[in-house]
This record gives sequence, C-alpha cells and structure tokens, in this order.
Amino acid sequence: MSMENNLWQHILRVRNTSPLVHNITNYVVMNNTANSLLAIGASPIMAHAQSEVEDMVNISHSLVINIGTLDEYWEDAMLLAAKKANELQKPWVLDPVGAGATPYRDKAISSLLSLNPTVIRGNASEIIAIAKANKTVTKGVDSTAMSSEAVEAAKSLTEIHNSVICISGETDIVISKDQIICLKNGHPMMTKVTGLGCTASAIIGAFLGVTENKTEAVVSAMSLLSIAGELAAEKSTGPGSLQVNIIDKLYNMTQDEFSTHLKLSDHAS
Repeated sequence: MSMENNLWQHILRVRNTSPLVHNITNYVVMNNTANSLLAIGASPIMAHAQSEVEDMVNISHSLVINIGTLDEYWEDAMLLAAKKANELQKPWVLDPVGAGATPYRDKAISSLLSLNPTVIRGNASEIIAIAKANKTVTKGVDSTAMSSEAVEAAKSLTEIHNSVICISGETDIVISKDQIICLKNGHPMMTKVTGLGCTASAIIGAFLGVTENKTEAVVSAMSLLSIAGELAAEKSTGPGSLQVNIIDKLYNMTQDEFSTHLKLSDHAS
C-alpha cells in the first residue's frame, strides 16, 4: 500500500474508533482544540487537576501536553501525567510552546523531555531552542538557514529521546530515526488563527492513539489539518471564517480531496 493510502486509512481509523485524547493544554486554545478533535472523530478530555490526571491517562488512548500557559501547578500535573503515560506505555505528545522565551519555560521543557515524549511538535525556533537548551546541538549545518538548523536540531533530539519530531512551518517536516518526510500543504492565512499549531499537536495525539506506525500517525495528522486549511481558505474571507471552515473541513474531508491535494515527499534520514 502506498504511503498516501496508508494516511487515508489512518484518518478513517480515527473516525471509526473515536480515540480518547487527554489534553493538558493552554487556556487560549482549549475550545478550538476540543472542537477540532471532535470534528476528526476523536473524543477530547481537558483535565489538569493533579488529583485526576493519572486516572485520565489510564482511560485515554493518548496524552497531549502543551505548555502555552504554563505555571508551577500545571507543570506538576504534566509531569505526573507523562510519567503515568510512560508507565502504561501510552503515547504522548509534547508541544513546547514558547521554548527559549524564559529560563522557567526551558527548565519545564527539560523536565518533560527527560521523560522521552513519543512526539515533539513545534515551530523551527522552538525545536532549535529546546535542542540548544538541552545541549543536544550547538550549530546546524548553516545557522543562517532556520529550516536546516531546525532539521539538525530535530535529528539530535530524535537520537537522544527516540521521539518523532515535527517541525511546523510553511513546509512541515516530520523526522524519525530513518525518515524525513516533507509536507507542503496549508495556507498563509492559517498563521493568523491562534493556536492552530496547538490543534496540530492535539490531532497528532488522536492519530498516535490508534496508529501503530508513529511516523505515519504524525504525517496523517499534519496532512489532514494542512489540507483542511488549504481547502477552507478558498472560501474564507479572513481568519474568523477560516477557523470555522477548518473545523467543518476536518469533519467532512473526502478521500478524493485528500489525495488530490496531498503534497508529500519522503527522504531517507
């Protein structure tokens, strides 16, 4: 089966099995994240109380940790949940929002990184910042080229943490031990909607919960959201309608729309 066909099968599996995704995410995006998960067929749980996060991980297919609106209480809840996910061998995603912005944020990311997330998804600057903060890389192939430096940073993170790394941007780059996959879907207007990166991380969580091949899970999630954004932009007059139209398109995407628009290239790592 072709990669493209595999990706569509993963999308159908999410729709048909409705994986439960436990999100410890930020205040800014909770509503959009939950609605996007529902639209693709998944079931969201938004819970961050320390007294229940371990029990929530226990009943969920996967865990998504997003440090956007970080504080000390949430950090402890995140660590409890990630440790529980590891103990139960359940996949989890780290979204290191704002990595490199403050020493506190970098310290929290280091604690979470030490637990070896299944997937790390961030933009190029976040991936570079967490690699530098954790001394895994000092300089990319060409430090003036953001994407190439991020790829070098991602490769080092993959080696150390055995994680699949997703660098979001105009081209999304998914890096695992033996593959580099580039996706060139999406639309520039998507950058004007807050939290679509956070939505991407949550959707990755849904696919991880029901997909054995973790690299393909990430590629399925990213391609579904990016193509939804591309198609939604065609009938949106601005970021407000784009947000609504993306959720609709996540819900009613057809196989024909998906395969016609998918722009994917696969390289050996």
